[in-house]
Amino acid sequence: MLLDLGRMLCHTEGMVRKVAVTLEKKTVADLDRWVREGRYPNRSRALQRAVDLLEEREKRSGLARELAKLNPAEERAMAEEGLGDDSWPAF
Repeated sequence: MLLDLGRMLCHTEGMVRKVAVTLEKKTVADLDRWVREGRYPNRSRALQRAVDLLEEREKRSGLARELAKLNPAEERAMAEEGLGDDSWPAF
């Protein structure tokens, strides 16, 4: 079943939610310009892309924070230690 939510068609009910947001005038002007330029079909899609990019950035920075916790000397020692002679099958 397709739901007509304004100009956006959704295949599954509940996949999108309508929310009200308050933005600075410049932000709204940027959104409108991006829509006029054809970069996005509407403001909602532009805002959704911005949220998606922020989520991707947060995931990457979380990974970077975890990687920074690693001790390079310990990691190198474990890599050089290997898994023992019996760890690889004979070819």
